[in-house]
Amino acid sequence: MALLEVDNLSKDFGGLRANDSISFRLAPGELLGLIGPNGAGKTTLFNCIAGKYPVTSGRIVFDGEDITALRAHEVARRGLARTFQVYTAAGDLTVRENVMVGCFMRTPSRRKAREQADAILTDLKLADTADLFVSELPVAAQKKVTMATALGTRPKLLLLDEVAAGLNPGEIEDIMASIRHINDQMGIAVILIEHVMELVMRTSERLIVLDSGRKIAEGLPEEIARNEQVIKAYLGERYVQEHGGEGM
Repeated sequence: MALLEVDNLSKDFGGLRANDSISFRLAPGELLGLIGPNGAGKTTLFNCIAGKYPVTSGRIVFDGEDITALRAHEVARRGLARTFQVYTAAGDLTVRENVMVGCFMRTPSRRKAREQADAILTDLKLADTADLFVSELPVAAQKKVTMATALGTRPKLLLLDEVAAGLNPGEIEDIMASIRHINDQMGIAVILIEHVMELVMRTSERLIVLDSGRKIAEGLPEEIARNEQVIKAYLGERYVQEHGGEGM
């Protein structure tokens, strides 16, 4: 059984159709990349899946339950967590306290929340920052804190929205290692929106490509890297020349 099923999802904003009849399936434990040009509808799709936006039409089934009409906090309680493009961790809290906010979704106990937060910080190699204020951290570490806070809700599926944006190559490698750890070692399914092609091509098992609100391609990274429609809409000939059409 699929962990997530999206069937003919459309989202309108007035006369603008941001998502147009999008369908796909996600298996338990799968790592799926979602790519496309700016304005393609990727974040809108995340917002619909996570319950932030009501869908105009279509259906979303998560872990066997129809969640189409559920609100964001109801979706989160069922095991679907997300991060946002814009940094949203609370700068007036310590790193540990930020992660505890996520943990409180599953436990009312401050002691248990602290223990769970510390375990997550250790997993993401952030333990030495636990007592620092988030505002004191570099951007790359702040992004990992938002991931850690989402993990505090104990998700079955984590939606990551451009977690590598603005990072240098070394920081991208570190984020990539964290995503792989979340997926491989923690067993959490991941859908990843990303413009850093090195990360998304090397990390994702499968890719979906959106353009102008529509799904234009779906397949293995190496297949997507050779897809003429994707090259024209997003990757460009320069990418293909530099990477030999392999996506690596």
